[in-house]
Amino acid sequence: MDDVIRAEGLHKRFGDTRALDGVDITARRGTVLGVLGPNGAGKTTAVRVLATLLKPDAGRAEVCGYDVVKDAVQVRALIGLTGQYASVDEELTGTENLVMIARLLDFGRRDAKARARQLLDRFRLTDAGSRAVKTYSGGMRRRLDLAASLINRPEIIYLDEPTTGLDPRARNEVWDTVRGVVAEGATVLLTTQYLEEADALADQITVFDHGRVIAEGTSDDLKGRIGRQTLVVRASEPYRTAQLTAIVAELTGEKPEVQGPTGLVTVPVHDPRLVSALVRRLDEASIVAAELALRMPSLDEVFLTLTGRPVEEAEAELVPEGSVA
Repeated sequence: MDDVIRAEGLHKRFGDTRALDGVDITARRGTVLGVLGPNGAGKTTAVRVLATLLKPDAGRAEVCGYDVVKDAVQVRALIGLTGQYASVDEELTGTENLVMIARLLDFGRRDAKARARQLLDRFRLTDAGSRAVKTYSGGMRRRLDLAASLINRPEIIYLDEPTTGLDPRARNEVWDTVRGVVAEGATVLLTTQYLEEADALADQITVFDHGRVIAEGTSDDLKGRIGRQTLVVRASEPYRTAQLTAIVAELTGEKPEVQGPTGLVTVPVHDPRLVSALVRRLDEASIVAAELALRMPSLDEVFLTLTGRPVEEAEAELVPEGSVA
């Protein structure tokens, strides 16, 4: 697959703040590139540069072969952008919003109405199309916002933290929409500070911190950098938890963590063959495991390994993305 987004050495300062400090980004056609990082890490600044809304101080970027500075008009014809907050007019109906945007994009009146109907149907908003947007739920507004960004059938869609403030159900609705868009051939650049969102949607992940790219790869690649998995086991009989914990500690040479209410025993492991050894030991001790699994590290653990601090602490250190970064 060819690269449709390519940025090299992007720099951008706002006063004394380095929003971008030599950023490289690459996205392949028909995939989701997740740009992951805490609030204020530079993600939105990178999107603004790639969307021709902001000129970099140094470096260059191309979208489908067009320079984002020299060929801004051509780039804008190829992209759709959905920001952190819904940009639709709350006083208008869903249909009126889409028709208005289509008309601004030089659609004829008949074509604008037809395109609005298509998108309302695609995003499961047909029944709400005649209602004012102010009556929509948060998830419905975000779906309408995504629909608006697709009116001109863009090849590339920038989604800048599209699920900020949404409840889990609405977030899942947006995720399903993103998957559908990509299945139809679009390329998506998704910025997010939600680790599980990048894990669920992104084919490739670029991790930002303090305006720099600190890691790249698939979710499994990044998790693999930690070099360990976590063993999770629970005895079906709670009174055997102490004995189970002692066996796990002996096999792994580590001190397991025990969740008091559930009796769940967890410990990091470097050799998955320990699971077979544990099964044998449990059988010898007549301990029945109600739960037994190996899990990969979470992206939260990856971020902690890469930066030395959890994402929440990193967010506290950085300025809000919407202000200067």
